[in-house]
Amino acid sequence: MPAITVQNILALPRIPRPDGTVLSQRPVSSVTTAPSGLEGEGFPVRRAFAGVSLRDLDPFVHMDQMGEVEYAPGEAKGTPWHPHRGFETVTYMIDGIFEHADSNGGGGVITNGDTQWMTAGSGILHIEAPPEHLVVSGGLFHGIQLWVNLPSADKWNPPRYQGIEGREAVLLASEDGGALVRVIAGEVAGHTGPGSTFTPITMLHATVNAGAELTLPWRPDFNALVYVLAGRGTVGPEARPVHIGQLAVFGAGDLLTLAAAQQQDSRTPELEVLIIGGRPIREPVAHYGPFVMNTEAELRQAVEDYQAGRLGVIPAVYLPHGTSGGEAGRADRTDRSGQH
Repeated sequence: MPAITVQNILALPRIPRPDGTVLSQRPVSSVTTAPSGLEGEGFPVRRAFAGVSLRDLDPFVHMDQMGEVEYAPGEAKGTPWHPHRGFETVTYMIDGIFEHADSNGGGGVITNGDTQWMTAGSGILHIEAPPEHLVVSGGLFHGIQLWVNLPSADKWNPPRYQGIEGREAVLLASEDGGALVRVIAGEVAGHTGPGSTFTPITMLHATVNAGAELTLPWRPDFNALVYVLAGRGTVGPEARPVHIGQLAVFGAGDLLTLAAAQQQDSRTPELEVLIIGGRPIREPVAHYGPFVMNTEAELRQAVEDYQAGRLGVIPAVYLPHGTSGGEAGRADRTDRSGQH
């Protein structure tokens, strides 16, 4: 799991160990196991938020762990062109390569440690797929896609795209050097990541050495979620056991604590976790396929706008020969509840 790493973790800025006598530990509210499924054209995912209340997730709506899978030649798959409205998609590529394009002119290639942050806002069409050379050769593929809700006041903002290269992430070390923390968005101990978000959130990827512990200061007005990408460990002051594919939801407090098990397997020698939190929006959520709005009427309007071609037009370079932009932009009206 390469993402972004360093040769000498001890040279990085340290996260001071917070004073546990003044700040309160967040207890663990729940631990759930993500079921497996297929997405897009058939690539395997774990549905990280399945079975968790939207109230506990707010401002997040949906998250998939894509892979980890080793594709044979000809097997790599992506998603077809599809619409979004009312939220932001965050695709974090840990291993492998994905190409993105959208009807707003955004896009590019994301690979080890890169993040693409697409604000769908009032509406957009986009596509994500492995490049042709990866389809031909096969290879490792592993990433995360997170959906971040937008407040009603921001749902109608124009679409935008941010390409965040892995080298732009802020790298920090735990106080004893036992954990590497990549800050993608938000702030930790005075260090701010490069992601620009409408909804205030923090997004981290941490690698914790076997037997090491990580304690982080956490904004008390944010919720707190830890998802295990690989390895085994414990979370919270209760030291509740967790393993790959499990999500821990934390209660109120100022500090997050997690630890890696002393014994890991040879394939995943460290605990790898995604740590996310945000300020709850506390507005009604109406979710249908690739649309996240506040009311059923807004959902119906989103579907009608998509079918009428008002959410964007596929760029001509991506059109099959003999197909007009309007026809292709309205071609696929299938509901995909988890479509990326």
